[in-house]
Amino acid sequence: MDNLGLIRTTHGLVWLRDKGHDAKTTQRLLPKRYKTLRYTMNPLSFHSRLRCIVLAVLCSFTTLFVLPATAQVGPTAAEIAQYKGLHAAAQKGDVAQIEKLAASKAALNARDSNGRTPLHVATFARQQDAIRALVKAGADINLLDNDRYDGITIASVADDEETLRVLLSLGANAKLITSRYDGTALIAAAHLGHDGVVKQLIAAGAPLDHVNNLHWTALIESIVLGNGGARHQESLRALLAAGASHQLTDRQGNTPLQLAKSRGYQEMVQMLERAGAR
Repeated sequence: MDNLGLIRTTHGLVWLRDKGHDAKTTQRLLPKRYKTLRYTMNPLSFHSRLRCIVLAVLCSFTTLFVLPATAQVGPTAAEIAQYKGLHAAAQKGDVAQIEKLAASKAALNARDSNGRTPLHVATFARQQDAIRALVKAGADINLLDNDRYDGITIASVADDEETLRVLLSLGANAKLITSRYDGTALIAAAHLGHDGVVKQLIAAGAPLDHVNNLHWTALIESIVLGNGGARHQESLRALLAAGASHQLTDRQGNTPLQLAKSRGYQEMVQMLERAGAR
């Protein structure tokens, strides 16, 4: 099962828990790779065990936005060792070499094996001066790599507020649809509780109520894929203050307030209720 399958499985498990389905139903619907969990589920402790299952599946795909082997694929050590020209200069942050190569008409938007441009590489490496030099020379700041990530989403997932600030100042577009989930940088940041990033993206005009192909908005993801902690709370607070909808539901019709209540996220519940959520 790939990561998309895992996240859809978890979406289903969250729905089962929220709808109160019995143990037999959940056992039948769990994928085979979780058969140990399926066969050890005790109906008498169904809800507590289901919470553990949901967390286990979530742990299986926390790499979705965090580790490079799954969704955002940063350059490996082997790839970096093979880089030449602008990709090598971007990785090292060698501004003089970038300027020299640009002057000699090097391809500013050349792609490596994963579709990364030098600007993507510089963003992964947090080489802000290299990013400035590439954009000044004419590099396209809004291109997507093979996994459909742009510089803004790369920086947002990395919780790299300074690189994000540089990209936005240079004209990067915070409204792009990115990733295999047809999401946005704002959704990714809210999912991870990167509250400072969330605030920058809101200020840059990121779409507040975009719905990805899992039928989740940034506000919903701050709840269902968060941990209810301080940074996810602050992300939710920022989204509400900016006017994000607290009425849009998930695919099963659950409102953000219902989702927060079902998880026991009392601080989030209070925020949503103060905002008029029902």
